[in-house]
Amino acid sequence: MPSHQPSDWQKTGLKLTSSHQGRDVVLAIDLTGSVRLNDEGRLRLKQIIQDSLHPGDAVYVVPFASTVNPLQPQVDCLSADAAMPFSGKPADIDRILQTLPLKSSNALQNTDIQIAEATIYKGLAQLNQCRLTANKSIRSQSVVWLTDAPLLTKPGITSATWVETPATSPFRQQNSAESKERQEWLNALPLQMRSQKIGNYNLSVVDIAPTVQEFCTPAPGGSETCLINGYLVQQLWLPVLLSSLGILTTLAGGIWWFRHWRSLQQAWKLTIGDASDSEQQICYLRNRQKLGIGSDIECRGHDIRGYLRREGNKLWLEPSGELPIHYQNSEVTQRQILTGRCIRLNYPHQSRELELTIVIN
Repeated sequence: MPSHQPSDWQKTGLKLTSSHQGRDVVLAIDLTGSVRLNDEGRLRLKQIIQDSLHPGDAVYVVPFASTVNPLQPQVDCLSADAAMPFSGKPADIDRILQTLPLKSSNALQNTDIQIAEATIYKGLAQLNQCRLTANKSIRSQSVVWLTDAPLLTKPGITSATWVETPATSPFRQQNSAESKERQEWLNALPLQMRSQKIGNYNLSVVDIAPTVQEFCTPAPGGSETCLINGYLVQQLWLPVLLSSLGILTTLAGGIWWFRHWRSLQQAWKLTIGDASDSEQQICYLRNRQKLGIGSDIECRGHDIRGYLRREGNKLWLEPSGELPIHYQNSEVTQRQILTGRCIRLNYPHQSRELELTIVIN
């Protein structure tokens, strides 16, 4: 029987546990002669199987009339063993199509639609409840109905509502245990139905969001122990951890890129001083700009010995090739990266070795 409804946050957690799982899809087909499945109905069923099923889905074929599965009453159509796994391969499509009972039978009469609903919805709920207790991911579920009988009626179905319900059916009685249980499942499950008229019957799809029933038991110390909370912790701790790490990594990466981008927009302030001169020169260098040593940057002799070029947050020295310039006690003859915040360049002038100091602020 249905128990407590999950809370809103529990529903969100249950939806997350099923987000990467397939669905349970039931093809519920009325076998009575009043339906007489036509070509359009067969075409639409085939279309659903070919185009609407996804890899990972499990398909259940449930024929019904005055009872459920009247062709093989000893078989439980909604047991885990009855599921037909769907991987999207043509062989899976053919197997499902061959399993469908597409011909009505004159020997089958009086559709008891309420027993079909009670059996299918309770059976689907039990599948997810078993997954819960086995700590497996639950699934979203759908029922595709092909019948001329009315769905989701109130308990105690009268002949004025649906004439075919057998006179001996307990579902004709509003207060029977079977009618009450069916109504409780209809109230407990999050059902969403869409229908389309085909000839003298309807093709209806009832979608059921992933859900289970919450069972809480009093525990010592004035508390209680419940099923769903522990289940969600076991199901979601790893995905939540990985998602949190991903969010933190993305956030850290975003902060780093923002700081990096901002640093590229800022001009460097270069404080330049000659070892033989107490005066200092201030220059500003933006990204992808260059300063000539001997023109933009003053040095003894006023000869262009090279260029300081900024690329991103790196500073390069490009020698002119005409006059020598030294860095780290070696003459620079090709493009050279300069490291550190305080850079010393040496150059000869009138038989003396002079030093040019550049401080990046």
